[in-house]
Amino acid sequence: MELQQTVDRREPPPAAVPFFTQAEGFAALWPLIERHLTEVFADGKFSHGAKVQELERALADWTGARHVVAVNSGTDALVLLLRAAGLRPGDEVVVPAFSFVASASSVVLAGGRPVFADIDPVTYALDPASVERVLTPRCRFLMPVHLFCQLADVGRLGELARLHGLTVVEDSAEAIGMRRDGVHAGLFGAGGVLSFFPTKTLGAIGDAGAVLTDDDEIARTVDALRHHGRFGRTIADFSTINTSSSLPGCNSKADDLQAAVLLAKLTRLDADIARRAELADAYGRQLAGIRGVLRLPTVVDRGVKADPVFYVYLVEVERRDELAAHLAAHGVETETYYPRPLHLQPCFAELGHRLGDFPCAEAACAHALALPLHPDLPIAAVDRVCDLIQGFYAGAGARA
Repeated sequence: MELQQTVDRREPPPAAVPFFTQAEGFAALWPLIERHLTEVFADGKFSHGAKVQELERALADWTGARHVVAVNSGTDALVLLLRAAGLRPGDEVVVPAFSFVASASSVVLAGGRPVFADIDPVTYALDPASVERVLTPRCRFLMPVHLFCQLADVGRLGELARLHGLTVVEDSAEAIGMRRDGVHAGLFGAGGVLSFFPTKTLGAIGDAGAVLTDDDEIARTVDALRHHGRFGRTIADFSTINTSSSLPGCNSKADDLQAAVLLAKLTRLDADIARRAELADAYGRQLAGIRGVLRLPTVVDRGVKADPVFYVYLVEVERRDELAAHLAAHGVETETYYPRPLHLQPCFAELGHRLGDFPCAEAACAHALALPLHPDLPIAAVDRVCDLIQGFYAGAGARA
């Protein structure tokens, strides 16, 4: 008997659209990464070594910071920066109610107490008017968080800090490349931080971070704190280690393997930022005017030269969770930034906040959705995502 073969003539499903991948970019950079890794293995020092020092110098040149001190995560960078900037037990630090949890947990880990303020609904950064309303005599620090694509209003926030005698410490973890009048994020106060978590604009292959500062003493103190409180090493000299600990530090040394990857990726950072801007522009053109899309990213003109960088393309939409499920069913990954505001997180329940305390932060948590955005993303994938969103709100399904 002759067997007949059944042929499935249906079209194959469209390729998935990952929220983030760096496979293509990583492959293109592999020869340079391999060269840096070979140097690490030849040196034989895999933590706190010469490759970390090389990365610190390169980042200082790229950002314009006087000092860059590499550590093992963006969260540790915030904790050590707060300690080095003089945070005392019980000091209050004003932070936005809408941010990644580390913005506030770092304050607790450094011995302080977070005081939440509401956000500007356009930039998602600290609202200066809300800051003024929550200040108490115990507030000594102000922590602007630069989210998604642009700086907080560092001009007004800086004036507010000077008026009330507050030290500005910036959570600039997402903000590499963002500048105002040529000044890089993290350099508008005592210092700032960078995160090199893999999804970041400059991402490693694991956790890594850095402190940026123009203050010599803060840099010296962070340098000691990251290595069990050991003074006796300058930022530029890795040849001597004083084994006497003068501060209760920790082990937050940066890894040379991560530094090797970051040094290679730094050579493509300008091109990656430009590609992110191109993708964001494509999203903006296609999503404008779609029913159900409440807000697209808007870069605020503050009357000075600004350099936005699209780390995340965040939209506010109706029926956010239903849309996310619809996109997931069609192979499109999204992320919710952030599902619960910080003042309603269980770990901060003792602060006594309730729903309604910070309405702009709460509204963002209810409506915000991040769409795929990374240098490996093809424009065709943006087209597909936008078609699916339009189809969802039209109720007729997405175009094939």
